[in-house]
Amino acid sequence: MLRTALRNVLAHKARLVMTVLAVCLGVAFVSGTLVFADSSAAAYRAAASQNFAGIAVTVSPKEPPPGTAANERADVLDDALVRKLADVPGVAAVRPSADGVATLNAADGTPLRADKAWAHPAAAYVPGKDGEDSRYPLVKGHAPTNGDELAVDSGTAAAGHFRIGDKVTLATDGPVMTKRLVGIVTTKDSRVTAGGTLALFDKATAQHLFATPGHYTGIDLSAAPGTDQFELSKRVTDMLPADRAEATSGSAQAAQQATNVDMQTRGYKKLPMVFAGVSLFIGSFLIVNTFTMLVTQRTREIALLRAIGATRRQVVRSVLWEALLVGLAASAAGFVLGLGIASVLPDILGTSSDPLPRGPLVIGPRSLVAALGVGVGVTVLAAWLPSRRAAKVAPVEAMRTAEQPPSATQSRIRAVVGLALLVLGAGWLISLTGAKDASEENLQDAMFGCAVLVVAMIVLAPLLAVPVIRLTGRLTRRFGVIGHLAQENALRDPRRTAATASALMISTALVAGLAVLGNSTSLALDRQAAAGLGADYVISARSTMTGIDPAAVRRVAETSGVRTANAVTDSTVFIGGSVKEISGVDPATVKDVMKLHLTSGSLADLGPGRIAVSSTIAREHGVRAGGKINASMGMGPGRDFKQYTVVAVYKDNPIAHDVLGARTEVAKNSFLPDSVQRILVRTGSSAVSKTTEDRLRTAVGNNPLLKVQDRKEIVREAAGTMGDLLTLMYGLLAIGVVIASLGIVNTLAMSIAERTREIGALRAIGMDRAGIRRMIRLESVTVAAFGTLLGLAGGLFSAWAVGALANGAMEQYSLAMPWGTLLLVCLASLAIGAVAAAVPARRAAALSPLEAVAEA
Repeated sequence: MLRTALRNVLAHKARLVMTVLAVCLGVAFVSGTLVFADSSAAAYRAAASQNFAGIAVTVSPKEPPPGTAANERADVLDDALVRKLADVPGVAAVRPSADGVATLNAADGTPLRADKAWAHPAAAYVPGKDGEDSRYPLVKGHAPTNGDELAVDSGTAAAGHFRIGDKVTLATDGPVMTKRLVGIVTTKDSRVTAGGTLALFDKATAQHLFATPGHYTGIDLSAAPGTDQFELSKRVTDMLPADRAEATSGSAQAAQQATNVDMQTRGYKKLPMVFAGVSLFIGSFLIVNTFTMLVTQRTREIALLRAIGATRRQVVRSVLWEALLVGLAASAAGFVLGLGIASVLPDILGTSSDPLPRGPLVIGPRSLVAALGVGVGVTVLAAWLPSRRAAKVAPVEAMRTAEQPPSATQSRIRAVVGLALLVLGAGWLISLTGAKDASEENLQDAMFGCAVLVVAMIVLAPLLAVPVIRLTGRLTRRFGVIGHLAQENALRDPRRTAATASALMISTALVAGLAVLGNSTSLALDRQAAAGLGADYVISARSTMTGIDPAAVRRVAETSGVRTANAVTDSTVFIGGSVKEISGVDPATVKDVMKLHLTSGSLADLGPGRIAVSSTIAREHGVRAGGKINASMGMGPGRDFKQYTVVAVYKDNPIAHDVLGARTEVAKNSFLPDSVQRILVRTGSSAVSKTTEDRLRTAVGNNPLLKVQDRKEIVREAAGTMGDLLTLMYGLLAIGVVIASLGIVNTLAMSIAERTREIGALRAIGMDRAGIRRMIRLESVTVAAFGTLLGLAGGLFSAWAVGALANGAMEQYSLAMPWGTLLLVCLASLAIGAVAAAVPARRAAALSPLEAVAEA
């Protein structure tokens, strides 16, 4: 049976090549993503190891217990400790450091790589005996020697368009500073090479910014030749104050930094894995269809094997052996293609301002096992049903006909199962529309309902093929006899037609559903910003750990063109065991900058012990204006709950957050006492312009830690995930297009082989080559149209159901059809059908009438 399977594979290698390509795509994405992940991790580890090369041990202060004063925990690392560490046996050199974080402005005044809050290290330039810092080799200029000077790495200089002598504005955790660039260095810090920035100060300035004068944030020790770093770490630990400082080996630090950077960039690896899953799922239908057609074409051969003694189990094994061989070929080809994908992913996912690490490809065992397991596993599983169907055919029946239509019992079972799944999936989704709550649990339930609905459509597709194609046949019949023949050919085997259309159906459903959700959400965000924000500009801190200088608030209020500048303090409040967001505002001017729709009460009554709550909070806790609610503001360890009077209830508003309070009271209980996190700016009637925005940036000192955004920019930022969604949508469409095309080409090619005599007869009675080609193309377009219609129906219904949950989280959400995108999807699907039929149609037209009729 193994020899038989091998002979069959070699005999049908041209027809199996499409199946190999479909599986190859999925394997390539899986193996390529895994190789990319392993290679990226190795590159990060290598960069981190280079950054910590020569560092055997680092001494750092321990995290102090809650309530410890800052001056009590900053004095642990000082010059006295540096001298003591230098005398530890095995220590070759000691390098104290004062490290922190600094965000820079580029030469044009815009924040430099501000989205990478985790990748802005700042440190002291600590020269050794030779006058240079070995960790940061100088390539141009000189090291900073006083508080007015600064050095940066070459990548930061290129991204910010800095030159020696330029004035550079930056901020650490407060007001903006201006330094003169005097030096450019190189660094192997993986945070910087992963797209971050580096700022270097002289030692005294770094101590002032990140520690205290005369003290450090860390002390690096290098080991003498022949000294084990772990043994040295133990010696250092023994002489440190156990409750105030700790020693960590250089290798442990390198591993931790590599892990941290890898976690921050993990999102780059998710998108290719999504494509891999979709490729394999859609490709499985092509495999099932291919093996079903091959088994159907070989029923006489299988019958002969049964007649000479082959058992059903042997027939099943023969087909599975074929699938195994095909899977092995697909896995090998997919793995090679995956290596190519892994090598180009850093260029595709990274940019010049946001590079990904480079390094040799790392081919680990999990990549090989995944490629083999996925390719072979999917192929064998997909071929299992056709193999069982082949084994169930009795020898005598198989001798009579080469085509076995499904029995009435099988059709009834399929109908019952399909309808049950359809009712379950649709009912599940409809039941969620009443929830109007976009919680994680409800979204998971919605995904389950969508999955059941897709399975139901796949099961019912053969039964729906006849009525749907009859309906669309009104268009094809306009082509006369050729159109009628194309329609009948598509209906000849509804199971085959459904399996061929399934790939296109699934990709169309995904794209249509995501397009509707993306378009609806974008419009809802736009309406939400317009409905909730009365201000023309919002100035906000990029980090919750950073506040806005109160002096900047006054400068903004005095800026030309500004009518109102309302400072907002954002904090947290505990209500009923859950954490909510509270905004502290000025009750007198809040109506100028926030569009609040009150359902009861008045904001003028905000003050000590009095708050306003959103409709959701009021509904959850059963309160209304005049009622009482227990809450605790702030994030302190000892939460003091007290009773607050609810003076007003307003419709949910993302600008106002969950709760509103008087700013004077909220500021007392915020993480940064008396701080400001946002300034809502209302300008004159015609003052919204680039000039006004520049004035506002100047008013806040061009601080890179702050954002100045108008309404459009706020909407664009809120809709940032929509760009990822669109990328995913078009990527899924591309995958669906490729695999659906392969499926249509394969099905038509094998169908033409079955209909050789029929095509010869059509040619013999007068149909020309152009007519044969037109008939095959119309058949292909009919199948594509069937898959597209089912996909649109399923995708739009799912988008409607999931959108009902989004409406609960976003009051302005409403279903908005992207008619242009949907029309393009339909036209693209029909074009797929026409293009995929090109080769099979040419092959059919090339058949000689006499040879075709004479073929047995």
